[in-house]
Amino acid sequence: MSAVVVPPQPKIYHIAHVDRLPSIVNDGFLWCDAEIMRRASPGTTIGMNSIKQRRLNELRLSSHPDIRVGDCVPFYFCPRSVMLYLIYRCNPELTYQGGQEPIVHFEADLHAVVAWANAQALRWAFTLSNAGSNFFEDRNNLAHLNEINWQAVQAHNWQSQKEGKQAEFLLEKHFPWHLIERIGVQSNAVYHHVVNSLPAHGHRPMVAVLPDWYY
Repeated sequence: MSAVVVPPQPKIYHIAHVDRLPSIVNDGFLWCDAEIMRRASPGTTIGMNSIKQRRLNELRLSSHPDIRVGDCVPFYFCPRSVMLYLIYRCNPELTYQGGQEPIVHFEADLHAVVAWANAQALRWAFTLSNAGSNFFEDRNNLAHLNEINWQAVQAHNWQSQKEGKQAEFLLEKHFPWHLIERIGVQSNAVYHHVVNSLPAHGHRPMVAVLPDWYY
């Protein structure tokens, strides 16, 4: 357990290829992988296929045993995730080899998300490590947030803290567009692409070029 205090207002982060943005805006939701496959949603898949299949078919939450990890929309508790590093390094196990520049971060407030989920009777959990691994622990009570290794989550040099860095928040089925507070991008080119993809009317999160969120 980390000595670092739980942030008073934790943020959560989902990464996606920028070409997913139009369908997310149009649907009003980010979908879990199971639903993305069912819908054949347009856009580039950036995850590792072998891990996605394990999350879809094998891995379940101990706090909600009837929910598979792939039935949930995943978020990290930090930008600049381990997954983004693999994308940056063009890891050979990834089908996607387009680098990190087209990847956008969607930021939301943890407490606002949990309040919304509870009001919708949608289940959620958070893990203490990578929910794509064969062994992880999950919790469904915010009173246990102190069990996350926040020092690892916040670390820029995380090689010795890789598992803790990959703690996840998981929301059943879908995540509403209106709860995205900010979109972080790496470059001005992607910034303009994102701004031009946002709806003229309706929810328009703040968009910012945030190089510190990238490698």
